[in-house]
Amino acid sequence: MKQDSTRNSAYTVDCEDYVHVVKFNPFESGDACSLIAYGGNNYVVVGTCRFQEEDAEVEGMQYKTLRTFHHGIRVDAIAWSPETRLDALPPRIRFCTAASDRRLRLYTSDLQDKNEFKTFDGHSDYINDLVFAPKEGQEVASVSDDHTCRVWDLEGNEKAHFVLRSPGMSVCWHPEEPFKLMVAEKNGTIRFYDLVTQQAILSLECEQKPLMSADWCLKNNLKIGAVAGSDWLIWDVTRSSYPQDKRPIHVDRARLFRWSRVNENLFATTGYPGKTNTQLLVHHLGHPQPILTGTAAVGSGLTWHRTLPLCAVGGDHKIFFWVSEM
Repeated sequence: MKQDSTRNSAYTVDCEDYVHVVKFNPFESGDACSLIAYGGNNYVVVGTCRFQEEDAEVEGMQYKTLRTFHHGIRVDAIAWSPETRLDALPPRIRFCTAASDRRLRLYTSDLQDKNEFKTFDGHSDYINDLVFAPKEGQEVASVSDDHTCRVWDLEGNEKAHFVLRSPGMSVCWHPEEPFKLMVAEKNGTIRFYDLVTQQAILSLECEQKPLMSADWCLKNNLKIGAVAGSDWLIWDVTRSSYPQDKRPIHVDRARLFRWSRVNENLFATTGYPGKTNTQLLVHHLGHPQPILTGTAAVGSGLTWHRTLPLCAVGGDHKIFFWVSEM
């Protein structure tokens, strides 16, 4: 494995607009291709991807747009529903967005005539993250600068409301822990809430701030990762409420942390968009240095493929894809 190999992205997809957020569908959708959604200044595009790493007959990468959804306002976050199926008749696409007008929008489409969206109102400030319940997809959780985490049903009714002590930056829902929600706050605290009793049951501390992003490891539900200040931090929830491992990585400030979906030791971080580009770093816990360094022109968003060690970042009229080793 080459240490600290700086490289250009393996693949790019051209987009009509600046890409603020990009998200691979983390759920099985019944098709060989992977679903990806990206959001710009006033639309969301849903497409499919296939890579040579998974199909020898593909040269490089194949991308196809399935549908463009008018959004009318900048897209800040996207979450996929596990109810999305490409093998159903008709197919069903369902996702939710957070926008700069403090609203959530739930989109449901059959990629033909049926295209519906509902608006969820309630947050009084910027929404930083959102996620669907991973099993049935009948609820959506969101966190905001208004110091709340809210859980909604698909009609937009508020089912739970957690008051935070600082802005909510990340919210995660693990498929093996369907009755727990992980909420990361900007002040450096990560809390787990029991959705049945609606009480906080466990908290982790960064001991530094601002915490900008945190993630719950799919492959090992005892592992939590985050970025705060210019460091990445990793916890084992069975051992301590303080990080087991941490390392300074980004020169300025780290922005996003995402675990790979295929390996519990692989994760990616991004720095803040600089004057010209954003740095993407892919880390492996067994290696002292990042195993991959990439740069994207004013990039934003970070997402891992469901079954490959491949991640994507949005940028100026482009999506960039990097392939790392396991």
